Amino acid sequence: MAAALVWFRDDLRLDDQPALRAALDRGWLPIPVYIHAPSEEGEWAPGAASDAWRRRSLAALAVELERRGSRLVLLHGPTLGTLQALAALTGAEAVLWTRRYEPAAEQRDARIKRALREAGLHAESFNGALLFEPWDVATKQGDPYRVYTPFWKAARAAWRTPRLWDAPARLPSPDEAGAPHGVELDGVIAAPRPAWDAGFWQRFTPGEAGARQALAKFVGQVLDGYADARDRADLEGTSRLSPHLHFGEVSVARVAAGVLAATGDDPAGRERFLAELGWREFAHHVLHHHPHAVDQDLDPRFAGFEWSPPSPARLEAWRRGRTGVPIVDAGMRELWHTGWMHNRVRMIVASWLTKHLRVHWRHGARWFWDTLVDADLANNTQGWQWTAGTGVDAAPYFRVFNPVLQARRFDPDGAYIARWVPELAALPAAARFAPWEHPQLLRRFAPDYPSRPQVDLAAGRQAALDAFARLREGR
Repeated sequence: MAAALVWFRDDLRLDDQPALRAALDRGWLPIPVYIHAPSEEGEWAPGAASDAWRRRSLAALAVELERRGSRLVLLHGPTLGTLQALAALTGAEAVLWTRRYEPAAEQRDARIKRALREAGLHAESFNGALLFEPWDVATKQGDPYRVYTPFWKAARAAWRTPRLWDAPARLPSPDEAGAPHGVELDGVIAAPRPAWDAGFWQRFTPGEAGARQALAKFVGQVLDGYADARDRADLEGTSRLSPHLHFGEVSVARVAAGVLAATGDDPAGRERFLAELGWREFAHHVLHHHPHAVDQDLDPRFAGFEWSPPSPARLEAWRRGRTGVPIVDAGMRELWHTGWMHNRVRMIVASWLTKHLRVHWRHGARWFWDTLVDADLANNTQGWQWTAGTGVDAAPYFRVFNPVLQARRFDPDGAYIARWVPELAALPAAARFAPWEHPQLLRRFAPDYPSRPQVDLAAGRQAALDAFARLREGR
């Protein structure tokens, strides 16, 4: 029986896995292989939180394969040479994989595909990560979209639920093709020492089974009311599927199908969540057509913007949740403890950094990249450029979030703040939003908390508006 290498990357599942399906449909013995080669990711090699998640997800994938009679071959890079050597050893006729869309990965994968084909191997990639390929949605003129709403309107009208594929109960063993056993997981991604990631796993379970459980919980318990609850930081009103989608532990097509098949009484919630999937699609669409967006402002006007040189002390205070603005500090501490942050709060902390402190969004994007378990290059870039006002279809730069008003609206009882900034829990709820306005309470109950914000809210907002005005006037 001829063999095919099924090259896993950010598609760590067996269910609805197009590369695995293609191998089986065409009569090849699938040899599941993961090759660790972070140096090939360019300047955006996975961060520490991503590595912690990937380690557990790979372990879960290995278990699922072993239950079916197969196994995962773990190897080190360089990728091309490793694939070629493994194909030669096993007599594999093909290498199959699902596509990635980060600029460095796209270029690397194109080189690998050409080299494998030149060597006489069948090399083929599949869409296993998106509802639409980034190049399949275009304006009537054939151009990429720069505005989300018409993009999603066109994409939503064209989308049809595909036939989903369930992984078989049994798979052939790679031993039949003489596949090596590879290296141990610790030799690929070592466990964090000390275990700084322990808080992550109180909230998340990496792997395909964890993803399916998260999807079932969302559809069954959260989807009804999603449209109203999704912005509330104090409620469990979001899907928390983002890391599972990023690592491909569940296909986005299965997520969309599950949401559409929900039997609840909230069609607005279903459409709102599908629109969030659409935003994810739009982020990949934009990054594919504008690969420089990972570190350059998409709005060229901002090349001359007066960003403030980032004070190391101020930047570190933001990272550690010591800005003196409780909703910002709560978000940054949630991120540090859990590897995740509520989406509304992501916008608030990003606005504080890019507007009130006028620090370039790249500094925030880099920190998120290292600390988020769902650190996705397209989504991370899009989110930061949107909040900073520098991207396509971005929030205008002059829209400056007032963190106190945001907290009162989206954490009305101060419960989110009390959870993640526990030194403020003893304050009355109304005092938690702007504790500097209650100096006596702050000194009594939270003497170690900053007595005032990094910058005065009104002064910081005005400085940002003044800088933007000078940019528009060309001064």
